[in-house]
Amino acid sequence: MFEKLGHLIARRARVVLALSLIFIAISGTIGTQVFSRFDSGGYSDPESDSANVFDYLEDEFNIKDPAVVLTAQTPSGSVDDPLVAEKAARLEAQLRSETSAENVLSYWSAGRNPGFKSTDQSAAYLFVYLKSTDFTEIDKLGGYYQEKYEGDFEGLTIRVAGGAVFANSINGRIQDDLKLAEAISIPLTFILLVLVFGALAASAMPLVIGVTAILGTFLGLYLLTLITDVSVFALNLTTGLGLGLGIDYALLIVNRFREELHKGLSNEDAIVNTLRSAGKTVFYSGLTVVLTLVSLTFFPMNFLKSMGYAGSIVVALAVIGALIPLPALLVVLGNRVNKGVVRKSAITPKTEGGWARLSRFVMSRPIPVVAFSMLILAIMIAPITNAKFSQVDSRVLPASDPAYQASAFIEEKFPGQESNPVEIIFPNGVGKESAISEFAAKLATIDGIVRVGTPETVGSNVRLIAIHQAPPRTPEAQDLINRIRDIDTSTEVLVGGIAADYADSQNAIATTLPWVLLWIIITVLILLFLFTGSILLPIKAILLNFASLLATIGVLTFIFIDGNLTFLVGDFINTSALDTSSLVLVAIVAFGLSMDYEVFLLSRIKEEHDSGHSNVESVALGLQKSARIITAAAFILAVVFAAFIISGVTSIKMMGFGIAFAILLDATLVRALLVPALMRLFGDWNWWAPRSLKRFQINH
Repeated sequence: MFEKLGHLIARRARVVLALSLIFIAISGTIGTQVFSRFDSGGYSDPESDSANVFDYLEDEFNIKDPAVVLTAQTPSGSVDDPLVAEKAARLEAQLRSETSAENVLSYWSAGRNPGFKSTDQSAAYLFVYLKSTDFTEIDKLGGYYQEKYEGDFEGLTIRVAGGAVFANSINGRIQDDLKLAEAISIPLTFILLVLVFGALAASAMPLVIGVTAILGTFLGLYLLTLITDVSVFALNLTTGLGLGLGIDYALLIVNRFREELHKGLSNEDAIVNTLRSAGKTVFYSGLTVVLTLVSLTFFPMNFLKSMGYAGSIVVALAVIGALIPLPALLVVLGNRVNKGVVRKSAITPKTEGGWARLSRFVMSRPIPVVAFSMLILAIMIAPITNAKFSQVDSRVLPASDPAYQASAFIEEKFPGQESNPVEIIFPNGVGKESAISEFAAKLATIDGIVRVGTPETVGSNVRLIAIHQAPPRTPEAQDLINRIRDIDTSTEVLVGGIAADYADSQNAIATTLPWVLLWIIITVLILLFLFTGSILLPIKAILLNFASLLATIGVLTFIFIDGNLTFLVGDFINTSALDTSSLVLVAIVAFGLSMDYEVFLLSRIKEEHDSGHSNVESVALGLQKSARIITAAAFILAVVFAAFIISGVTSIKMMGFGIAFAILLDATLVRALLVPALMRLFGDWNWWAPRSLKRFQINH
């Protein structure tokens, strides 16, 4: 298959390049319009009880969450002072005059509800309900209200929070951070490519493939936004994987093409041999990563689904770019791929060197090396016992961000009040008053419940609210919701609110994760078996990847929860918990990328073994011929993701550091030490498989 593809591309190279340019032009023109269409949410399970409660409140009870929440604070006295009330009335009138406002509700106009007033009586709420339901417009309006109303109003201090403001703030920061990360990573990756290839022309090609994959993914995401919501966080994953893997795959192809040219082959024969070997590696490596990332779409939350869409598309395009337009460009250039030489030693391939010596050293002492490596991994894994999990809220923003400061002010001044009640709906509850009263009585006895409201009836449905003290997105809140749902009752009950939304999202992740792991394990086992013809190597790869993954989570806990070595990631608000969705993302992406390098290394080792070398020599030669490229590819990909550490958004910061760390750990400790040591210990068992299964191995 790859040989035929090589001949076809060699004979139609200019046509392939012309079509590629058309694709780039279309992607750049249409795809870049996606920036205004992203959603900042997506952490909720849309099929959960809490989501159903939200629909009941909006559709049946005509209760919506205010998109903009303002607090008005008086420097002295109480919000009940007549002068303060007059100023607040003028502020409310001004808010009502906004053409975008459907309704405005405040402490003063809502009968001075005590739940709308701070515990020290110095501040009170004003809620703005917007007419628009379009996310893009709501995002912009959040910025508008914040810019116009944040600050002083006739001596009152106004702070602006709410979903629209949070969305505007986080979207703006992510896009600004993305530009800065690209400005850092692209020049650095080009410098690294020059060091690897020693020639300017060869160094530019992987960068072009990476950028093309990113633009193509923007086009794919734009088309997706026409039918579903896509999280703004998909931007960062697209850029990281597109640039990183686009470069990685192109590295393999360009490096192998130069090796074939060095043998004296023609351009066509060189590209055919390149695709037969490195092309096959890129295809299986990319397919492994795509199938791993597809598992993110199994989760019901749109945040993770979006990452699955973006990751799968960008990796697929990186593979296609490395297998079709890049070979066409190489055929046209031929030996000119070495134009602009800056380091001659990088052009000539070597069969003996430091990597071969390292692998022989490791294989001469396999047991001590395995013991040492496992000890290092165990030390890294140890902090995982302190891991706690939470959900994204305003604390992912920097402490200097006005949206965070407004939310923090609300948490401080309005603790345990009506802003975050447990919402309980009894569908068709009319006529079941005794059961509802019994439920309410049991609810009031639960620890953490401050007050249970009076049932409210609309149509055939009954609503009940309960005020609680638990922070809404914490394990304590999840436990509270579980205890409420465990109340024995004879009528149907739906439990919602922010705390229930958090509990439902955590439960959705917990119930979906086993199926995700099963999918990843089965697909990786099958693909690696087809690729290597071995039973043992796929099992070893999965176990090592999980060990590397646990070490990464342990280090994330050590930094982002325990607060150690924070200078590595910069300032962030320590919530003493890791965002569950972001951690799942880091874990699955890191697993896929680790498997990527496993395929890179095994392909070259297997090639040497198939040519007649012993197990030990195959590992030594395979490592020597591939380790430089694997290390360079890993370091480049790590640089791309590490650039996201500069982000002011903690989720992005954690993603950047976590994936970069996992990549470097895998390319050094795992691939350079553990893999050769274990392959030495396993000996010829590395290549064993039952004869009945051997026939399924793909050799072309």
